[in-house]
Amino acid sequence: MRVSTGPVAAPPRPADATRPDTAPPGSGRAEAEPREEGPTPEEIRAPVLVNVDRAITGVITVVPPLALAIVCWRSWNHVLHWRDIAIFTVMYIPIGLGVTVGFHRLLTHRSFKTSAPLRGLFAVLGTMSVEGPVISWVADHRKHHAYSDRLGDPHSPHVDHGVGLLGALRGLGHAHLGWLFNHSQRAARERFAPDLLADPVISFVDSTFVLWSLLGLAIPFGLGVLIGGTVAAGLEGMLWGGVVRIFVLHHVTYSINSLCHFFGARRFSTSDHSRNLLWLAPLSFGEAWHNNHHAFPTSAYHGMGRWEIDFSGMLIACLERVGLVWDVQRISEERQADRALTG
Repeated sequence: MRVSTGPVAAPPRPADATRPDTAPPGSGRAEAEPREEGPTPEEIRAPVLVNVDRAITGVITVVPPLALAIVCWRSWNHVLHWRDIAIFTVMYIPIGLGVTVGFHRLLTHRSFKTSAPLRGLFAVLGTMSVEGPVISWVADHRKHHAYSDRLGDPHSPHVDHGVGLLGALRGLGHAHLGWLFNHSQRAARERFAPDLLADPVISFVDSTFVLWSLLGLAIPFGLGVLIGGTVAAGLEGMLWGGVVRIFVLHHVTYSINSLCHFFGARRFSTSDHSRNLLWLAPLSFGEAWHNNHHAFPTSAYHGMGRWEIDFSGMLIACLERVGLVWDVQRISEERQADRALTG
């Protein structure tokens, strides 16, 4: 494990480095070199109501940890109900996969193709994570790949945060949470996600973000009432399967942005600081094989070694086997060997 203590130069760019999803911006499939220059004004778009956006983000950020504190307080002298853990798990897995398989591998990188109904289902599940409207999520992530760990990256821990330990902590704080309140490098949807703006299914899910976010709270409430038989059981279900689940999934996702660009191992040569973080891989359904992903961004599989567990890739493989997805992108052993770091 390597710890960075300040802004350092990005690793040397390999000869066959890729610039994912930015040639042209929003294509979701093209690969070319990462950009040396910074972003153009047309590539940056702050929310129309900046202060309102920050207030909403603040509420979404603060309420889940407060709810977790309530859970800890209530559980101190009480037996934890099995139904609460079951409801948390039942909500965490499909919604987490909605982010990793749906938002990320399907919609951002076009790692496979599928039908409009399944595309819509993945988008709905991902939206229940309350990580923002789907098109904005995709646009920001495509911009991250276009300028990874350089000026223009919305959430790099390595750009303009100072030197030394304090600079490193500021960078990690920005990459983990701060960037959500700083709109100076947020992506223009028209520039980075025109394909999704033109997709009626995804545009509908994007425009009904609040509906699906509330549904992500209503379902665990209903499960709690169904299993426990009381409104109190429903509220406990909503607390665990709704609010606490949002908190955990948010910080797993945020850790990919922060920790996976700071700690861990590098298996492949890339032009950024992306790293593989083994302990985070199961919780993130394989997203923590982040260096693998930055080396081969359009790959449907982030786990590329025998012991690199990738639950998202496993789901895609199962769906491919039954014919629900196709044109699944894989990376040959030869390409992997060409990019592999030695020593």
